[in-house]
Amino acid sequence: MNATFKALIALLVFCSASTLAQEPSATVTITDLSWTDESFLSNQRARVDRLTKEQLGTPLRGDKTDLSTLQRIVDRELIGASDTLALQALGVVLGDAMIVAEPELEWKVYEDKLGRSRALCAASVNECLFPVTMLSRRMAAGLKPDVKKVYVEALELIAESLPELPYGGERQYTPY
Repeated sequence: MNATFKALIALLVFCSASTLAQEPSATVTITDLSWTDESFLSNQRARVDRLTKEQLGTPLRGDKTDLSTLQRIVDRELIGASDTLALQALGVVLGDAMIVAEPELEWKVYEDKLGRSRALCAASVNECLFPVTMLSRRMAAGLKPDVKKVYVEALELIAESLPELPYGGERQYTPY
């Protein structure tokens, strides 16, 4: 390499390093869902409900029994690995089941330097779960996730951040 080229590379590295040093630390913003977000989640639920009625003969119920329904969808491969939007719809239903088990959680918009996501957040501690992609990423990779295991592990993970239950109670996340 000639000296000019080396000097140019050194200058670029220095400029990049000084720019990174001046950037503030990653900022996270958690806000309420907009009307558009609410509509999107509603449409995703309806997508899965339609699928379950047509392919499994059962509607979504909005409770933990939906976990078994989601598992049937996974096991029967009713959604192709490349249908990201439909796979993510399963995550919306998974998230709704998590809210039934842990009312401290609610759907919010989580925004950071990587982008904007719909997440389940615990308002009291600003900790979030991302159920929309919990199943879809695994399924897109060709896996058949154990829905109930994903559900329990996610809730146990966030339980560590939630306020203690009154009277020394302990959280139990059984998927049945």
